[in-house]
Amino acid sequence: MKKGSCLCGDVAFEVEGEMREIMACHCTQCRKTSGHFWAATSAPHDKITLREDRGLKWFRSSEWAQRGFCQSCGSSVFWKMDDREDMSIAAGSLDDATGLKTKKHICMATKGEYYEIADGLPQEEKW
Repeated sequence: MKKGSCLCGDVAFEVEGEMREIMACHCTQCRKTSGHFWAATSAPHDKITLREDRGLKWFRSSEWAQRGFCQSCGSSVFWKMDDREDMSIAAGSLDDATGLKTKKHICMATKGEYYEIADGLPQEEKW
C-alpha cells in the first residue's frame, strides 16, 4: 500500500497494488498547472482510496479530462480522463520510496524552450 497527499494534507490517499511507471508530460496544460512538466504514475480508480478529501477540487481542463488539486494549498494531485478506468497521480505527491522509475517523456511538441532533456529516455511528440 502506497500513501500520498498534497502539501497541507487536505487531500490524502492510498493506492493498493501496482502503479504504472512514471511518465513526464510536457504539454502546455501540465506545465501551467505544475509550473514545469508533470511527472505522474497511474492506478485503476478502484485501487485508489481517498483518506482525506476536504481540499479536493476538480477542474475540467478539457472536454475529456479533469484535474484534481487541493483548494487549500494548490497542489496538483490527480488527472483523469472521462472514459478511462485509471487515474494519474502526481509522482511528487507519493510518500516514501515507491520503486518507480520514469519511463518516457510525452507531448514533446509543446515542451517549454527553457529546458533540455538529456536523460536518454524515449521522447514522444504526442501522447
